[in-house]
Amino acid sequence: MNRNLFDHMLSSGIVAVIRKVDPAKVKPLVRAFIDGGVTGIEITMDSEDALRVITEVKEEFEEKAVIGAGTVMNKEQAEKAISAGADFIFAPILCKETVEYTKEQGVIMIPGVFTPTEMHLADQWGADMVKVFPANVLGPKFLKDVSGPLSHIQMMPTGGVNLNNLQSFMEAGAVAAGIGGSLVNKSLIESENWTELQELAEQYVEKAGLVKV
Repeated sequence: MNRNLFDHMLSSGIVAVIRKVDPAKVKPLVRAFIDGGVTGIEITMDSEDALRVITEVKEEFEEKAVIGAGTVMNKEQAEKAISAGADFIFAPILCKETVEYTKEQGVIMIPGVFTPTEMHLADQWGADMVKVFPANVLGPKFLKDVSGPLSHIQMMPTGGVNLNNLQSFMEAGAVAAGIGGSLVNKSLIESENWTELQELAEQYVEKAGLVKV
């Protein structure tokens, strides 16, 4: 794993989860988020032309943010995403084959987990961090409680994290948060309101920064 990339991805405390956005609007959207201070950009594999979008976004913004693939369900998808230039692989599930393959390629691997046992297995298999998903079901108290015995495992809540609960998750021990629909606002994207999207990103980065060390 490239430690500098990993640290850069986490430095803002926010990873924007871009899912099923019109490919023609992804670049201006990413630019708005980066201008707002976001340092992690995830393009989900169930998006239109996901691989091409990852390649193009990486080529244009790789010096300003860390660009990766999300909703990676298996080794085959991980292989395609890495070939397209993904700096990290995010998964909603825990798959040993995917974790081990991604790590063999020297790429950041963050699988999805829901229980302490899955967190332990992810760590044993070589994951760099775990994505607690769906985080809104478990809540900040879950992160705080498991971070006692599992303090060596870094956690990123994703799913239902918004401006109202982000600070609570960060205070509970999250090192960053994956933010989807509450940041990747479809109506603002449709109207191409990049200024307001940048301002929204700034709010998230500021909120995360209130707690993040």
